[in-house]
Amino acid sequence: MEIFDLKTTRRNTFGKNSARALRRQDLIPAVLYGPKRESMPLTMSPFDLDKIYKTSGSERVLLNLVIENGDIQNATVIIKEVQAVPVTGQYLHIDFYEISLDEEIVVNVPIELVGKSKGVERGGFLQVVRHELAISCLPTDMPDKIEVDVGRLDIGDSIHIGDIDLVGAKIRLLADSGLTVVTLAAPTVEEEKVPEEEAAEAVETEAAEAEVTGKVPK
Repeated sequence: MEIFDLKTTRRNTFGKNSARALRRQDLIPAVLYGPKRESMPLTMSPFDLDKIYKTSGSERVLLNLVIENGDIQNATVIIKEVQAVPVTGQYLHIDFYEISLDEEIVVNVPIELVGKSKGVERGGFLQVVRHELAISCLPTDMPDKIEVDVGRLDIGDSIHIGDIDLVGAKIRLLADSGLTVVTLAAPTVEEEKVPEEEAAEAVETEAAEAEVTGKVPK
């Protein structure tokens, strides 16, 4: 996985008013922390981050933070949390977590269903039980997604954690192997009317017509 440079600046102002002032300047308040580092408040450009997302094609990226404040420091990080306005997508705050490239990290990775299930062709529908899976891996082996092949599923079948093919992937799934990831449910069938119900419906229809026409039903 490629590592992208992201320029940041160490900041000395704190609080909501300071954060609002930074956003008015088109800057994002952020914080850097990690197991071997004290929390460090930062600021950065949202445009630089969006450019990295666009280049990588994913929001799961490895970053080399270039921290400027008189001198320059560097930190290898992942994005731990992004706070944003739901409607506009404006960034409110970003948490960076410092990592070591030779130590495994634990992250949640989204799943992507691939293949066309014969059960779906027969009217069933896929129910995704887990949209993300917790994994452990070296930072440079972190995948953007985990593909789950549903092509063999028929109605009533399920795929569990232990069924996922990890051939060639340098990751470990952390959840119990028996947990369900996706299942193929049966179609909802409208209950068929029994002859007695159909006969009763016909009588009710005749009676209704008789009230309108004045004719006595047979």
